Amino acid sequence: MITLEHFYVLVGLLFVAVAVMNLRDRSNPRRFTTALFWGLYALLYLAGERLPPSMVGALMILMALVAGFKGVAAGKPAVLPEEQRRASSARLGNRLFIPALLLPLVTMLGATVFKDVQVGGLPLLDPRHLTLASLGVAALVALGAACWLTRSTPLQGVREARRLVDAMSWAVVLPHMLAVLGLLFTEAGVGKAVAHVTTSYIDMDSRFLAVSVFCIGMALFTIVMGNGFAAFPVMAGGVGIPVLVGVYGANPAVMAAIGMFSAYCGTLMTPMAANFNIVPAALLDLPDKNAVIRAQIPTALPLLVANIFLLYFLMNQR
Repeated sequence: MITLEHFYVLVGLLFVAVAVMNLRDRSNPRRFTTALFWGLYALLYLAGERLPPSMVGALMILMALVAGFKGVAAGKPAVLPEEQRRASSARLGNRLFIPALLLPLVTMLGATVFKDVQVGGLPLLDPRHLTLASLGVAALVALGAACWLTRSTPLQGVREARRLVDAMSWAVVLPHMLAVLGLLFTEAGVGKAVAHVTTSYIDMDSRFLAVSVFCIGMALFTIVMGNGFAAFPVMAGGVGIPVLVGVYGANPAVMAAIGMFSAYCGTLMTPMAANFNIVPAALLDLPDKNAVIRAQIPTALPLLVANIFLLYFLMNQR
């Protein structure tokens, strides 16, 4: 059976390769600390479930310290010459999009057509993580298609992966870190603290005010944590479930859906959502690293107001 653990190993090996390439790259001014950072991240994928939770936490703190003290830098990865890349692009034309289009296509086929396929009495794809397992297979198929189209080798794919990882730097691991932060907030009882503060100091007898606190809180916590999924358990546990559902009888599905839309408004306005807002600016060499955020704020604020009114009028719909 093709399981998610198989792809964890592949991702771990990819980051091992990134670490080794950076370690051997003398043009990288911080090659040792950069290799340490990606090596630690690789270890989390390769052996995370077999390590004590306290050790995993210590490794993540060490990674944060390395990145915080600017220990992650980019070197000069080995890529094909500019002339060769332009000639290949001209030769392939729109066929260059085939590997990218294969990702959603193969993922959809794996999650629908092949979900019941069995080999030796076992399902071909892990039914517990069907979509993610299908996405992993799709990535391998896309890599094979890219190698076939460009007449390259998988090693060149690894080199290109290293180039992109270097360009995105530590922001690659930010979604992983923020997901852990959301779990930590939940375990620490931040949701209960939010519930205590909001009910003690804000008049929740007003349904509109309760809806506003929930939606704005979702956006604000997302701005702080950079991840709507990390913000949701905090605000849902503090306001959404006890107040909107428990007191005003809101439909939990409507509360959750519009709450997440409100969180995404926060995503548009925070550098903590680095993979959405900071990485594109870096990849496009924009002079202002916050240019994407500045362009999105005029959209995010009206959308947040719209979400407040949508939840107010639709929360009791069944």
